[in-house]
Amino acid sequence: MAGLWYEDFEEGMVFDHEWTRTITETDNRWFSLLTMNTQPVHIDAHAAARSVWKRPLVNSLFTLGCMVGMTVNDTTFGTTIANLGMEAVKFPHPLFEGDTIKMKTTVLAKRESRSRPGEGIVTLRHDCYNQDGVLCGTCERAALMMKRPADA
Repeated sequence: MAGLWYEDFEEGMVFDHEWTRTITETDNRWFSLLTMNTQPVHIDAHAAARSVWKRPLVNSLFTLGCMVGMTVNDTTFGTTIANLGMEAVKFPHPLFEGDTIKMKTTVLAKRESRSRPGEGIVTLRHDCYNQDGVLCGTCERAALMMKRPADA
């Protein structure tokens, strides 16, 4: 599905994204090592077993990446110009290797760009839930969006 144009977004719209994804050991270890995060609780099963969690904890930046990536098809695929920022990023409940995640997006606000005619800014809140429906992550993302072309 192609992303939405700026005009298609309405404040209060909710997207209950269909895709789910199980986070594997490989996902967590590779992401952590590729981003040079050598925190033992992410990459060392024996160290993680001695932690408060008793098992490897999923790297929160991997979670954040999934929170945005898994929502693109329904919202911004091919119609976004840039992410302008993410704020209010929170991880209220841990994710572990083997957890399956699902996303929900709510349109919080939209406004025309003051400096770029023909474009607008949409603020989206992405929420990440585990397989038990527990909220594990949330963030607000400002996306610079294309307006619908005159010939579309």
